[in-house]
Amino acid sequence: MPDERLASVRQVLETAAGPDDMAVSRFIADQTAAGLAQQLLEIMRAWRTEAPALTGAGLALALATAQSSPRPGPPQVVVSGPMSASVPARLTSGVVVEVIRSATTSLLIASFAAHGARDVVGEIARAVDRGVHVDLLLEESTQATAAFAALPRGVRIWHRAGAAGVLHAKLIVADRHTALLGSANLTDRALSDNIELGVVLRDPKLVEPLIEHFRWLLAPENNVMRRA
Repeated sequence: MPDERLASVRQVLETAAGPDDMAVSRFIADQTAAGLAQQLLEIMRAWRTEAPALTGAGLALALATAQSSPRPGPPQVVVSGPMSASVPARLTSGVVVEVIRSATTSLLIASFAAHGARDVVGEIARAVDRGVHVDLLLEESTQATAAFAALPRGVRIWHRAGAAGVLHAKLIVADRHTALLGSANLTDRALSDNIELGVVLRDPKLVEPLIEHFRWLLAPENNVMRRA
């Protein structure tokens, strides 16, 4: 349902006494868009059978909450370096900042190397200031931690435990709804000049298993990652 139409529905519901309120019935009857009246009738049916005690204002609030939640979107290609007209793409540097800004509760960031990238460090700091929980997974052998020395206290930094292999993943996950995966490290050259390729996922069904895997890696009992 289009956002502007959903806003009209919420406005009618806010004063409705219940699913059989005449004002709601008249509103539904007045709808001419194909399929819209049927959608609204299905909502009223569910209201009547599943939660008849719910007020119209309560249902309007539930719809507003659902409307504000991130919606699944198609994967988006991101690149660094020269851009051709072959595929619709966006520059990695801008997408990294956008993904970090979209976080409201948590950020999980992994990078093999990190250097410079002041815009990224600044966005992470602003995320911390607004209460976002931040985990940085960094490869110890590249001294990547130094790039984040200016971050506020409370940011958790992790290194690979043991000597079997390195942390080579490049990943930024905002909450449980958006993830950027790609070849670019958090360095000035990788974000802008190098030829790099990545993809943004905006579908929680794809992002949630990814975040669960990395949370498993961070669990102390699995002895894969350790706090720096």
